[in-house]
Amino acid sequence: MLITKFEQAFYKIQKAHNILFITHQRPDGDAISSTCLMIELAKHLKKQFVAFCSDKLNDNNFSFLPNVENITDNINSNIFKNFDLIIALDCGNLKRTGMAEKLKNKELNQFIIEFDHHPKVDNYSDLEIRLPEASSTTEVLYNLLKINNIKITKNIANCVLTGILTDTSNFLHQNTSEKAINIASEMLMYGARMPQIIKNTLYNKNLPDIKLLSKALDDLTINKKYNFAFSILTLKDIHKANVTDDIYNAITGFLSNLHGVKAILLLREEKNKVRGSLRSVYPGVDVSKLANLLGGGGHAKASGFVMENCGIKKIENKWSIISN
Repeated sequence: MLITKFEQAFYKIQKAHNILFITHQRPDGDAISSTCLMIELAKHLKKQFVAFCSDKLNDNNFSFLPNVENITDNINSNIFKNFDLIIALDCGNLKRTGMAEKLKNKELNQFIIEFDHHPKVDNYSDLEIRLPEASSTTEVLYNLLKINNIKITKNIANCVLTGILTDTSNFLHQNTSEKAINIASEMLMYGARMPQIIKNTLYNKNLPDIKLLSKALDDLTINKKYNFAFSILTLKDIHKANVTDDIYNAITGFLSNLHGVKAILLLREEKNKVRGSLRSVYPGVDVSKLANLLGGGGHAKASGFVMENCGIKKIENKWSIISN
C-alpha cells in the first residue's frame, strides 16, 4: 500500500505542469533540504515550479545546498490557481504553511501531496505520505526516489544527508534508527559531503548566539517537584542579542543535555506572542502531549507551541505568561 502511494506521488509529479513546493515557517535543516531535493527533481523532470516558505531564509548556513536560492518568501497570490500540483514538505500543521486559507479553498483541479514524518495534525492533502518512524522528511523522500528508481545524484545525496543529520542532531536523538544510519552511509557513497554539512549546520554560531545561550543558561531553573527544567528569553533579551532564529534549536538542544531532568522548556517572547520549545531524552516522556494541549505539536522528544496575544512578565519574582 505504501509503495503504491509513492508510485502514485511520482506519477502525479510526472504529469504535473506547474508545481508549488511549500515547507513550514521558521524552517529547519530538514525542511530546507527536503525542499531543495524536490526542486532538484523538478529541474531534472523539466517542470515549472515555485518553492515557497513564508519566512525569509537565513541561507548562510544552508548556502551549500543546491537550489536554496530558488526558495522564496514572496509569492503573488494571483498565481496560486495556476498550480495543478502542490507538495507540502515537513509540514503536518496547516497553519505553518503560511497559506492555510488558500490550501483550504484550493481549486478542484489542484492536487495536494504531503510528505512528512511528524505526527498528524491536520487533514488537508489529497495524498498523504507520513512516516512517523522516519528520522526526517528527507528519509521519507529517499523512499520516493528508491521505489521509483530515480537516480540519486551528488546534489540529492547532500539534501538527504542534511535532513537526516539536522533532525537527528548528528545521530544523537532517539529518532536515529538503523535505517537512517544506513541511508546516511549510502548518501556518502553517492558523494554527499558530511564534513561540509556538519561545518555549516553545527559549527556555525557567532558571538551574539553564544551570548544568548549564556543568558538562557543563567536563567535556567529546575522544578524539583516535576523534575522539569525551563528557561526564559524575553523580548528585551532577544532584541539586545540581535540573533537569527537558527540559534533557538541549538539552545534547546544544549539545554536537553542537562542530566537528571525529565524534560526542558525554553520560552521566548516575541511581539504579542510566546513561543515554547520542549525537549526530552528521558525514556517514556512524550513532550508532544503538552505541546498539543497548547495548540502546537511535534515529536515525542522534540515539540513546540505558540501562544498568541500574550507576553512574559516577572511578578513577585515568578515568571508569568500574561494576556496583552
